[in-house]
Amino acid sequence: MKEETDIAAPPLVARLVREFGADWVDADNAAAWGQGAGDRLLFFSGDPVRFPECLDVAVVLPELQSVWPGRFRIGVVAPADEDAVARRWGAQRWPSLVFLRDGRYVTTLAGMHDWSDYLIRVDEALQMAPQRAPTVGIPVVAAGGAAPSCP
Repeated sequence: MKEETDIAAPPLVARLVREFGADWVDADNAAAWGQGAGDRLLFFSGDPVRFPECLDVAVVLPELQSVWPGRFRIGVVAPADEDAVARRWGAQRWPSLVFLRDGRYVTTLAGMHDWSDYLIRVDEALQMAPQRAPTVGIPVVAAGGAAPSCP
């Protein structure tokens, strides 16, 4: 993981790590961080010039965490590594919150929302069962190296 001084992030995004105990997640530690136990919320902020609502999400995140104290850990994706980390979990829009549980993808909540919508959607995400991430699949190969066939 890069040192915090090596990460160029908007102050409100960096504040999540500095003041609220979030973790920096980059291309080097994304797999290990994502495999952690329990519920995890990965924040893809994006460029605040192109996506100014990312700063609003950065402000709302600690408030959401206070509604569900101790329920989920926040990871902030280092801006320089967002594209690489996004491919792992299928994030396609910024800002996005990707929910993981026990190393498995749960869902993505993209964009900024009204407070009441956040409460509903985060609660739903925390109750959802893990599912397959919306990524490009890897072909399945049968034992012996032969590709499976359809009848």
